[in-house]
Amino acid sequence: MLNKLISIKLKNRIKLIREEFENPIEYQSRLLKNHIQFASKTIFGKKYNFQNIKTYLDFNHSVPIWDYDKIKPYIELAQKGEADVLWPGKVKWFAKSSGTTQNKSKLIPITQESLKECHFKAGRDMLSLYLNQYPKSNILKGKSLMIGGSTDINKTQKSYIGDLSAIIIQNLPTWVQIKRSPSIKTALTSDWEHKIRKIIKETKNQNITSISGVPSWTIVIMNKIMESHNITCLSEIWPNIELYMHGGINFECYKADFSNYIKKKTLNYLELYNASEGFFGIQNDLKTHDLLLLVNHGIFYEFIPIKNGKEQKTQIIPLEAVKVNTTYAMVITTNGGLWRYKIGDTVTFTSLHPYKIKINGRTQSYINAFGEELNEQNANNAINKTCLQTNSTIKEYVAGPFFYQNKSGAHEWFIEFQKAPKSIEEFKCLLDDNIQKLNSDYQAKRTKNILLQPPIIHVVGKNFFYNILKDQNKIGGQNKIQRLHNNRNFTSQLIEKL
Repeated sequence: MLNKLISIKLKNRIKLIREEFENPIEYQSRLLKNHIQFASKTIFGKKYNFQNIKTYLDFNHSVPIWDYDKIKPYIELAQKGEADVLWPGKVKWFAKSSGTTQNKSKLIPITQESLKECHFKAGRDMLSLYLNQYPKSNILKGKSLMIGGSTDINKTQKSYIGDLSAIIIQNLPTWVQIKRSPSIKTALTSDWEHKIRKIIKETKNQNITSISGVPSWTIVIMNKIMESHNITCLSEIWPNIELYMHGGINFECYKADFSNYIKKKTLNYLELYNASEGFFGIQNDLKTHDLLLLVNHGIFYEFIPIKNGKEQKTQIIPLEAVKVNTTYAMVITTNGGLWRYKIGDTVTFTSLHPYKIKINGRTQSYINAFGEELNEQNANNAINKTCLQTNSTIKEYVAGPFFYQNKSGAHEWFIEFQKAPKSIEEFKCLLDDNIQKLNSDYQAKRTKNILLQPPIIHVVGKNFFYNILKDQNKIGGQNKIQRLHNNRNFTSQLIEKL
């Protein structure tokens, strides 16, 4: 009876969801107005004269663009227990955003408003969209295995710090707690290897119908589960599994592995775009990889066009002015107290009615040492195509520039294969060719080896990147490798570990 009531309530949300996506600019304008009014008496609001901001143009002229380093003093003040800093009241929770191997951890304020009106609301909408696509789904009859963060909740004198998944698990409504696995104690265990053993034990006899988590870490757990139970297919212990929800990194590199995990039935895949800073998008059509931008979940969006690899900061625009097939750096204003904050991601709009996006990658994840402007989307697409052509699969990769003494250079790749190709030389040639087809700037630099020589490929051993993260105490959760680097700081470290 409970499952039926939850299902009916979630399915009926579709009317509200459609209303929001049919009137996106109206909801965006209302969000900005409400945020400014609500925070007008905060320290930040007083400094930037929120009481005098009446329009988006006022907002644009009055409030500067922020990155983490700039807004950090305000966050630290709130963390010390000061009230009304970036958002009204005291902030109790701070999400430790682990980022990539090259970035320091950030503490992102999580307010009650951002938890309920952004993260939890988006979670309900995600289930509603899925259930309306699959009305005969049995997903609610079982439990969802949430492969979350790698840290427990650390209590300071004035606040609590943990990664976002830990904070969400700690605050989930009762009906969601009933439907999820593993136990809270296991989910909040900081020892990742101990957590895996506990997950294996707790889920053995549970009716797992869905899994969520970052693909790279989910695969680690899936392999451990199958090894522990001496099985070759997860359907043997979880016959009713039907959905995998993922986000954080490009999934195509991992899809072949997941299809091997569930051999007896079709596994549905649902991509999400969520981060410590907010929940931004949901794949509402499982036949495409486009993500529906969430326009009424406490986040006001702005976008900085990127041309020739550079942000055109003077041309920042609101949602209503975006165009398709243009790369933008995303800027957010949230009910967590982030104001015109550069999240560090780049996106491209694929539709304006409704607004749908594709994630290109991180603003820091690119190679442009020779004017080639290789972004993560190009690299992922080229890698995926090359794997198909060579019947291989990749677990992880990193690439960066290599400089020859004659001032020419090459791209140096470090690749951990799940299934290696028969010929690395053939793989290298095909990868080079595929990048040229996807990126005209790279092609121009490769023509007659003018600036770029053929790529250099190092095949690294099993668990190479896992061990790097382990050495840096970044095992599990949202931790991930930054794939593209525009200098040799990180790749030089990799050379030393070969």
